Amino acid sequence: MASTPLRWVCFATVVGWLVMALPAAENAPSREAPGLGDPGSLERLEWDCGPLADGVLELAGRDAYRQLVVAGVYDSGQVRDFTRKVRFQIEPANLARVTEEGLLLPQEEGEGRLVVAADGVQPLEVPLRITHLKEDLPVHFEHQIVPIFTKYGCNGGGCHGKSGGQNGFRLSLLGFEPSEDYEYLVKEARGRRLFFAAPERSLLLQKATAEVPHGGGQRMERGSAAYQLLRRWIEQGAPYGDPQAPVVTSIQVYPSERLMSRKADQQLAVVAYRSDGSFIDVTRMTQFDSNDTEMADVSVTGLVTTGQLSGSVAVMARYQGHVAVFRATIPLGLSVELPEASNVVDQHVFAQLKKLGLPPSPLCDDATFLRRATIDIAGRLPTLEETEQFLADTRPNKRQILVDYLLDSPDYADYFANKWSAILRNKRRSDVDRRATFAFHAWIRDSFLANKPYDQFVAEILTATGQPDVNPPAGWYREVSDQAAQVEDTAQLFLGLRIQCARCHHHPFEKWSQQDYYGLAAFFSQLSKKKGDQPGLDRIVCRTAAPQAQNPKTGKPVPPTGLGGPTFDVPPYVDARQVLVQWMRSPDNPFFARALVNRYWKHFFGRGLVEPEDDMRVTNPASNPELLDALARDFIEHGFDLKHLIRTICLSQTYQRSAEPNEWNRDDKQNFSRYYPKRLNAEVLLDAINQVTDSATDFGGLPVGTRATQLPDNGFNSYFLTVFGRPEASSACECERSSDANLAQSLHLLNSAEIQGKLTANDGRAARLAADQNRPLDQRIRELYLVSFSREPTSEEVAIAQGYIEKTGDARRAFEDIVWALINTKEFLFNH
Repeated sequence: MASTPLRWVCFATVVGWLVMALPAAENAPSREAPGLGDPGSLERLEWDCGPLADGVLELAGRDAYRQLVVAGVYDSGQVRDFTRKVRFQIEPANLARVTEEGLLLPQEEGEGRLVVAADGVQPLEVPLRITHLKEDLPVHFEHQIVPIFTKYGCNGGGCHGKSGGQNGFRLSLLGFEPSEDYEYLVKEARGRRLFFAAPERSLLLQKATAEVPHGGGQRMERGSAAYQLLRRWIEQGAPYGDPQAPVVTSIQVYPSERLMSRKADQQLAVVAYRSDGSFIDVTRMTQFDSNDTEMADVSVTGLVTTGQLSGSVAVMARYQGHVAVFRATIPLGLSVELPEASNVVDQHVFAQLKKLGLPPSPLCDDATFLRRATIDIAGRLPTLEETEQFLADTRPNKRQILVDYLLDSPDYADYFANKWSAILRNKRRSDVDRRATFAFHAWIRDSFLANKPYDQFVAEILTATGQPDVNPPAGWYREVSDQAAQVEDTAQLFLGLRIQCARCHHHPFEKWSQQDYYGLAAFFSQLSKKKGDQPGLDRIVCRTAAPQAQNPKTGKPVPPTGLGGPTFDVPPYVDARQVLVQWMRSPDNPFFARALVNRYWKHFFGRGLVEPEDDMRVTNPASNPELLDALARDFIEHGFDLKHLIRTICLSQTYQRSAEPNEWNRDDKQNFSRYYPKRLNAEVLLDAINQVTDSATDFGGLPVGTRATQLPDNGFNSYFLTVFGRPEASSACECERSSDANLAQSLHLLNSAEIQGKLTANDGRAARLAADQNRPLDQRIRELYLVSFSREPTSEEVAIAQGYIEKTGDARRAFEDIVWALINTKEFLFNH
């Protein structure tokens, strides 16, 4: 075998040539993309800041305001933000004023009008009414003051909202317990935080403006809208407010959607709608967040500024636990010609690419598709025979035939059983667990082999009773043993919702409350465990009892309730989990099918339509919501058929795109204009190395030749699998599987005893190829490339390898070096 220095030389030679052989990629586009292009002539101005009260723009109260948003409509149909470009005129002038940011502020009570003018178009006019400057309106603590603490991060988990508070001052997390906040602020510490005689001297305001030292720094400006509202509340004696006052039922952001140019601005306005039918502008009290700050950022005042990237971006607006979303589409603006869509996937991806003017990469070649699909569906490399047959096949539908062949193979069941076994927490902690883990894995594998409908698969897990060796899906309850784990794993794994936060407090980024959490917990309240007839085989029992949970905050019982769904009256003799399953598999359920579709989309594309794939919420919208909804409907209409879903994805032109970017889609990370390469996971990579080197890994207690993707649980020690990120089946999150590269992985591939042993094995591929004198050298080199990359080597690659073998003078050592070099290339380590 070649020494390590020689191996480095070989590696540098081969990899250096491979890099040179790749098509040259442009560092930047050769020309500027047009974006939205010339808008044409301005036709008119339009209001875009929400409703008016009976056609009148009304401000009520000294600290009232209205964020004005003015749109300019062009003859091309384009709409641009004109808020900072128009001229505002108040008549009479002393009635109110408009800031440079378009914020309308009251000055005197009375009526008049607001005129908005721009050159070349008819001015906008709207009646204006200012009231309650002399007779002040009472401030409501819960509805008006608490949102200020949320917007400025005061009640966040890293500040006063954490369990013990911060520096002696505590607030409820994100303001979900306003009555407690009132006690902390007004009555705690002898009321030292508020100074009613001189409100501006209150410690609350002086800390917030950093007039006195504050660990959190300056949070607001003196004279800002938030400051003025806090000051007025203290001036009024810090009232809590009328308990019968109308509450906010929803918020709306204006505009809700816009086509925007790169390096452009769009002012947002947020209006809160109340239970009595009234509404109020809450823009300056709303918390804004962009889901992609590289594409667009948003200021605390709601000004969205786009960057240089094209794509879709969402800005979340949060106020009093309510959420609204502004979506901006930033087109590249190129003319995109696309073929006819192959299926529902292409219909929606193509529509987005056309909307963005983003040209996709071409379709990949047959060799690339063969390797890509075989890895993604069967979790292995194509065999030499499969590669030769597929590349020689001239049938026009050979890719469809390949996908069907892979889905019908036992390797598909092995690979997806490996995937699901980890997230279903099929974990072996000791040898007594072996019967349960092996039985559960075998059941999962058999379910995929038989193409069991997904809703049935989930139903059999959730409603399982008995011992795992008799009823294997009951093995899920071994690790998911307490009620909290059952609630949280069910929501995260099967509904795509992370509701762990709601166990103790209202979810910070979603609508889920403790009531919602314990409503879901009630479905599992009848469960108990009993000792089985053998250690490690506890029986799951459903007791005859009225299913209910207790809300620890209110102390009141909570009946079984679907998340965001109905409350169920379940008799004591009925297993409430059966009712849960019926609710989940209903075609109207907004979570179940979408969660699975998104999870599988990420499996095949390396990125979910919603990312992370199990954190689906309003504040984390899909990159292509129409596609997600359409795929979910298609999945339901086909009876939750997993093979149909995989076939739909893999036979789309979107999946078959080349991974090579063109000059325009290099920065695309969300529109699937090209295939995104992804690292082979630990089990697939180990099996691939074994296949190329023609060796096997010994997993003690299992038959010789067992592949890593066939392992029934995590109880088989393997340094390779550990260092390459195999999950330990400790949680329902796929994030437990690491795909990040690290130094330990590189060193293991380059110079570990395990890899060198596979390379130098007497019955390995390198030794066999070196000893084979019946075939020409170029044919033996060809075999290596077909096995490793599923493609023919180029003439230059053959020449380099052939020259190296001849130069070395030791064919076996040379073949070992070449195999070693090939398995260390990105072409081998990535699915592309």
